[in-house]
Amino acid sequence: MIPQHIDGVFLEKFLTGDTYRSPRIQADVFSRMLPSLSFYIRLFLGPVRWLCRRAARGLCDDAAWVYASIWTSDLMERMGCPIEVEGMDAITAEDGPCLFVANHMSTLETFMLPGIIRPRRPVTFVVKKSLTTMPFFGPVMRSRDPIVVGRVNPREDLAAVLSGGIERLRKGVSLIIFPQHTRTQTFDPLRFNSIGVKLAKKSGVPIVPLVLKTDAWGQGKKIKELGPVTPGMPVRYKFSAPVRIEGQGKEEHQAICRYIAGHLAQWSAQDGSNVTCPPADYLH
Repeated sequence: MIPQHIDGVFLEKFLTGDTYRSPRIQADVFSRMLPSLSFYIRLFLGPVRWLCRRAARGLCDDAAWVYASIWTSDLMERMGCPIEVEGMDAITAEDGPCLFVANHMSTLETFMLPGIIRPRRPVTFVVKKSLTTMPFFGPVMRSRDPIVVGRVNPREDLAAVLSGGIERLRKGVSLIIFPQHTRTQTFDPLRFNSIGVKLAKKSGVPIVPLVLKTDAWGQGKKIKELGPVTPGMPVRYKFSAPVRIEGQGKEEHQAICRYIAGHLAQWSAQDGSNVTCPPADYLH
């Protein structure tokens, strides 16, 4: 069970050195028989309701954000989904802020990453505008001072990320960037844009590449955020050492793509997920 929240205090679930691995937890009968229903009932009556109520009262600070994030991680573990996070020393390998550039597989990483990263350094997201206007959850996202993009005009989005990114980085706030246009359980390097590399070059901060496999929380057919939850499927994150951008950043961008593609291919073979392999030339 998650401990009681204390205002201003971060939970330390993921402050376990370079690596975190879940203890062995078996899903209960309800979770095994009706996995998606049991998970979403616990999610919406638990951390989502709790955090939305705080946001409505102007009380959604960083510690509350982390608390709800770790609560969600605990719910995944209660589904029998082991969580493995590797390379966390990279989060604070540099003294100043950085850019976390990652693939985007499901809604789960949006919930989980604050609990992993924020206890180690200040961070926020680049998010699509619709997330900031959603009923109930909108105030939560707005309280995080994210960079908001419309996902309609690429030039406007780039300008928003560059100007907003530099502003937040100067304040010491790192950014989580998903260069894909949307969540997808496959990784296509050709749809993984270089917006993170461009911001890193312009701001002079390093990129921390992040590969994640979170398809234990799948995507829904009608409501994308409410997909099937698969008990027992591992949830994986792996941070790489910080990368400084030299020249135009083309080589660094390709190296990040290879890093993500290679680990997803390995995890797919190991865990039996539905992640497809990218073109072979990105694996070598």
